[in-house]
Order: sequence, then structure tokens, then C-alpha cells
Amino acid sequence: MGISRPVLAATAALTGVVLLAPVPATAVPGQPPQPEGTHPVRDRGNADPVFTKLPRAAAAAEAPAARSHQTGTAYPRRTVLTVPPVNAADKSIKLGLAPYHSLAPRLNELQKLGDRVSVELAGKSATGRDLYLVTVTAPESAAQVRDQERMRERIENSPASAARDRRIAATYKTPVFFNNNIHGNEWEGTDAALKLIEELAKANDAKTRELLAKNRIHLNVSANPDGRVAGTRANAQGFDLNRDFITATQPETRAIRKIAIEKQPAVMLDLHGYVNGTLIEPTTPPHGENYEYDLFLKNSYANALGMEKAVNALGYTEAKDGVRPAEIPFRDWAEGWDDWPPIFTPQYMPFQGAVASHTIEFPMRVNNRDYDALPVAELRRRSAINTDIAGAAMRATLEYTRTHRGSLIADQIETFRRGAAGEAQRTISPETVPGVPGIGPEDVYTATFPRAYVIPAGRGQRSAVAAARLVDHLVANDVRVERAVLPFRLDGTVHAAGSYVVDMRQPKRGIANVMLADGRDISADVAAMYDISGWSLGRLWGATVHRAERGELRLLSRTVREAAPTGSVAHRGDLRLELSDPKELEAVNALLAQGVAVRRTGDGAAIVAASARTKAERLAERLGVRFTAARERGTTALERTRVAASVTAGELFALREMGFDVVPVSTSVLNAGFDWKGVDSLIVSTGLSHAALTPAARDAFTRSGVGVVGVGTGGAAFTGAAGLLDATAVAGNGDANGVVRVVNKGGTITGGTQPHAFVYEPVWFTGLGKGVRVDQAYGGGNPLLSGHWRATADGTGGPADAAGKPSVVSGTSASGVPVTLFGTEPLFRSHPKGTFAQVGRALLNH
Repeated sequence: MGISRPVLAATAALTGVVLLAPVPATAVPGQPPQPEGTHPVRDRGNADPVFTKLPRAAAAAEAPAARSHQTGTAYPRRTVLTVPPVNAADKSIKLGLAPYHSLAPRLNELQKLGDRVSVELAGKSATGRDLYLVTVTAPESAAQVRDQERMRERIENSPASAARDRRIAATYKTPVFFNNNIHGNEWEGTDAALKLIEELAKANDAKTRELLAKNRIHLNVSANPDGRVAGTRANAQGFDLNRDFITATQPETRAIRKIAIEKQPAVMLDLHGYVNGTLIEPTTPPHGENYEYDLFLKNSYANALGMEKAVNALGYTEAKDGVRPAEIPFRDWAEGWDDWPPIFTPQYMPFQGAVASHTIEFPMRVNNRDYDALPVAELRRRSAINTDIAGAAMRATLEYTRTHRGSLIADQIETFRRGAAGEAQRTISPETVPGVPGIGPEDVYTATFPRAYVIPAGRGQRSAVAAARLVDHLVANDVRVERAVLPFRLDGTVHAAGSYVVDMRQPKRGIANVMLADGRDISADVAAMYDISGWSLGRLWGATVHRAERGELRLLSRTVREAAPTGSVAHRGDLRLELSDPKELEAVNALLAQGVAVRRTGDGAAIVAASARTKAERLAERLGVRFTAARERGTTALERTRVAASVTAGELFALREMGFDVVPVSTSVLNAGFDWKGVDSLIVSTGLSHAALTPAARDAFTRSGVGVVGVGTGGAAFTGAAGLLDATAVAGNGDANGVVRVVNKGGTITGGTQPHAFVYEPVWFTGLGKGVRVDQAYGGGNPLLSGHWRATADGTGGPADAAGKPSVVSGTSASGVPVTLFGTEPLFRSHPKGTFAQVGRALLNH
């Protein structure tokens, strides 16, 4: 039942909470981040939101805003950087490139070259190395900086009026962002950036003066210093940072996200290697459906042409230097290099305002086997070429920005304006994007945005702690979230007070939809995908999320800076903890580590002794978990589980996030004489071959009696070779991945968990022997909700073959060892957080 306007008005008068009035379809109800103590009142018509003051107590109740600015700090911003110790083992040195320890002293010197270069610390790497953000621009007083910041805020938060503001068009400094070395063993962007900074600091020609007077150039000098030093693609925790956007598990990724939100670049480059000839995006289909792709393609293609010309003009040839001409995939390829998943840096940046963003792949390979096999002189020749090419791409981009500054800012404003107005996307065509050749129906991807998303509170929410995590993640990505003060009705559903609302008429609706929407099945569109094709956090993070297609928003709300606390503990008796979320696994592992008596229930929950109430209260406060009153005693006692793990870096990260004591193992580790004493469970997904174990290692494993959890094709291969479970694993198409519907069968592993999972090379099980239990099955019909999953050339391995088949099975081996097999990918790159608990439960069962 809806709430009447008199009741709402009366409540507002008593509480100081502002009424969000009904908004017609033509209104612009975007809700900007407020100055402290303010809350938006939406007005009718094609206008921007206005503000009114909240009572101080109401404003103070909200958490601090996620966004922080150095408002009023003049440029240049001189930072004396701490110089790290010299590291002779830095892998950059062999290539004749700048080792990490040389960056701080070099940047300290560059700041002394006049008044254009500023250096700030953007964050820390996984091992604590400084991340350096350089800004090159003409000097600005503190007042000018504040003025620029006000204009930047208006561009995002009041785009309709910003589009009409001649002063913004004339004086706003267009932000440009160059991101370098995000893959640690793709080095040369860093060195090109250092050269460019020095050139811009010294140059006194008219073009440079104009460039720096009207633009700010931001350079992340080395986005992955740990990988740069070690010569690894990944960071020190084993994560490919250029797959970490959307989930943002790593500090380096979060630092880039912060730059994106605070600097709001209109143009960005992400410098990589190695594709010969130089690869310059835009990409082949499929294109991310949540972009304002007409604006993006217009600028990205035009800038790509300029970069191509600059790279080819360097004069490197295939015959003389081994360098092929540059390529633009949109123009030159049919498919195979798409921008569908928003996990890459240039595919994330458009959601924060970039209307031209590119991956650049310079051509001459110097990493991996070539690093070890080629003579130093050849490696340095190649690195010098790559550095030249990276520099040419940067300079061409600056020239494009200089000559198209006005239209770039106008297009950024238009991106935000469409979102705030709730307008439909423009379909790209030769008419809507003139000058871009080869546009066809294969390039057209658009999203239908709902009126709002609701993350319900109360009985409508399956996991309060998961809901809070999702809300905090949305806010961290600069998505506007409101929290209802009273119950409200939207699109035919009544939602409880305390529910969170994501109004999709907001400037950054694209990133909100990326995270919360189901996505779509693109299996018919292309033969295969470059990386993942489905990633819905709305389906995979464990929270209940409702999509409201239509309706007027009539609710009392407060703007959310941080999700409300969710932890609680029942006042008396034993306590029940659901174990459906990673935080709940972390809590039970913490209790077990403290010697607390915990028992398992038949549906996978944990019963905690009443004597541990004080400990439970601390965990509830810290982790946000809920201990309810237990109505059962539980069955088997749980014990602290030490886990041997042969898994990916992401899976190892997830296991430790849940509080397990984990020791990494591999085939070589076991063959070297691994001590199984004190180990309770083994989890295998990759890196462990039973056939490759020595007889002694096999015997030691068999005698250990540890339980086994197998994940995916690697886990199934190990358990199959070891003869641990009477079940046959059937591998689907190895190119398949995405979000799938599943049916949980109850019990200790999947009872009460979410009805969606993630697959990557999906597996299902047949020929189940006596005593093998089906814990979960793929949904009937086509189980794929979103992603890419085709049958193989012989017609097998597709979703139709998997439909209804077991996806998770468990049982006991002939020797009495508990075994669980997952055909899904329950720990994949932090995307399916809602299925982490299934693995945690399986390990605790052992």
C-alpha cells in the first residue's frame, strides 16, 4: 500500500527527512553527492536537483562521504617522495628501463622543473609500495582549484545546467588520464610517461602552453610496482589487476577507481604490451551494453586514428625493425577483442565519465620466455621501440584533447545528462556516429534501464550482511543510493522501511546497471569471448535485489554514505549463524580459533554455545553478521580446519577472506615431501596432478585421510584420477562462462544458499554411485542467465546438455574420506561471493 502525501509531509516535518516527490517520466531526478548536511529535493521538469538543509543531527547520522578531494590545494602540489632502497634485482633493469626505486628520485627532480609538475601519493600496492600520481598542468591558485572543482561537480551532478554554462565550456580544464604498467611485466608505459612529463615541464611552445592552460594531464606512473619489480603480470597477491574492476579486491585497483571518481577524466589510455602491430582500441563486438556508445565511439575512433598516424610516423617497419603497422580492431578485425566486460580499466572508465578510453598494446615482446631467452641488447632495442610507441600514443591523445577539448567536455556532460534524465541510449549507426566506417547491426548493443533497483530490508532480504556489502560497493563506485525511512510501494511491490533504493535516473546509471542487472546471453552473437561474459553482482553477491521496471518513487529517504550496521546477537540461549555469506564463515572460523564450541545443523548453519555470547557480540559488530536464537542443538561438532590448497590466486584470497588457515600446495610441493600432519582438508582447482605425483607422495596423501574439495575441471581430474568418488565428470565447452541458474537440494553444503552460480569451463556429473549425494543441479531448459555458452562443434557441451544435471555432488570415498565436487566456479575472482560459503561449508564438513 502506498503512503499518502499528508502522512509523508507530516513525517518529514517531525523528522527533518526530505520528501522525494513523485517524478514524471520526463523529470531529471538525479541525486548528486550532497554537501554535508544536505539532501536533494527533486523538482519537476528538465532541470537539475536542488538542495535543502537537513537538521544537523540527521546529517551527522550518516557516514562520511566516500569521495574525498584536495579542495583548494593549489597546483603545483609539491610532494617530497620517500626514496626506497636500491633493488638490484628489479626486472626493469635488464631492459634498460627505470627500476621502481628510481621513480621517486626522478619525480622529485621533475617537480623542480618549473611550476607545472605535481606529484601525489595515489595509494599503496599490495606490499606497501607507493603509487605515484603525477599531474601536469599550468599553475592554479587555491581559488582557481576550488572553481575547477565546482565546475567538475556541476558537470556530473547538474549536467543539464552545465551543458548551458558558457563558462564551463570556456574555462573548465579537461582531465586526461594515462594509466601505465598495470600489468607488471608490460613495462614501457612508465618510461614513456616519465619522458612525457619532462617534455611538458620544459616545453615553451604555444601548443604546450595552450594544452596545459586548458587541460590537466594525470599520469599513474606505475599502477603495479610489485609486478614491475618482480617481472610478473599480476600484483604481489597474484591478481591480474586489469581483471579486477567491478569487484576491486586489490589496493592498486581501488587507487585507480579513486582517481577515476575524483579526477573524472574525459580521455584515458591504458598502456600495455604486446600485440604486433600496435593495437589501438576501440574494439570489436560485442560492445558493453551500458555505455553511451555513440558518444564513446565517436571520440575513441577519432583519437585512435590520430594515434595510429603518430605510431606509424615513427618510421618503424616490419622489414627493418620487426614492427607491423598499427591496427584498430573496430576497423580491422571481425571479432576477438571485445569491450563487453567492465573488468578492464578502459572498459570501466566510461562509467566514470570518459568519452574516449583505450587499451594500447605496443608491439615488441620482451616478457615471459623472451625476457629469459633474448640477448640483453635485443631486449633493450625492443623496449626502446615500445617506449617510443607508447609516447607517440600519449602525445597524439594530448593533441586530440587540445583540438577537441570543447566537444569532449560536452560529450561527458551529455553522458551524465542522459543518465540523470532517464533517457534511452542512442543506437549507433552511420547517421548517429558519422565518420566511423563499418558500423553494422553486429555493433549495436543497448540496455533497457529499469526505473530503480531495490535492495530490500527485513524478511524480503535473504542476507542482510550481503546486502550491506553490495550497498557499500555501489557507494564506493559513486553510485547514488537512498535508504527508505518508511515502507513504500514501487512497481507493485511493497518494500520495508530500511530498504535501499538505487534510482536509475542518475548520472552514473551505467555503473549501477553493470553491477545490479542480470546481464544477457550473448552466446549467439560471437564465436568466443576474450574474457568473462557475465558477472552480475545483483545475482552473485548473495543479496536479494529487485528490479523495478516502472513506477513513481514516493518515499521518505536518506542518502547513503555507508550501509547501516547489520550485526546483532540474540539475548539468550544458544545462537544460530546461517553460514550463507563469507563474513559468516569468517565469524565461525574466528570462534573456532578461540576454542568456542560450535555445532553444525542439517541445513548447513552453525550453532554457537551461549557461553560465547560476548565473543559473538564482538564479531557481530566487526563483521555485521547476525546471531539469532537457536531452536535446535545441531548435530556434528565443527572444528578448526586447516586447508591445503592447490588453487588460483583469487581462490586463495577467497579462502583466507573466509578465515581459513590455508597452506598453498602443488604437485612439486607434494613430491618434495609435504607434511600432512595438522591438515584437515585439501581443495584442488589447478596445479595438482595425481598422475604426476611420485609413489611416495601419492601414498602420503592417501594415508593422510584428509577430506577433498574439487573445483572445476582441475578438481574433477584430480579426484577422478585418485578414485575418490563414484561420479563421472563431464566437461562442457571450455570457452563457456557466465551466470547460471541452479537448484539447491538442501543439506549442509548448499542449504539456504543463493539460486545462481558462476561457471567457467562448466562441469556436470553423471553415473553417480551409491552414496553420492546431489547437492545442487543446473536449472532446467537453458540454465545460462547471462554470459556466453555454446555447444562445441560436434553439438555437445552446451547448456542443453547441462540442464538438470548435478553441478555439486558429495559423498565418502572407499577409505572413508569426505569428498565434494563443484562443477561451478564458486570462488571465481570475487564475482560469486554468494557461493563462497558453499566451499566454506564443504571444508568445515571435513
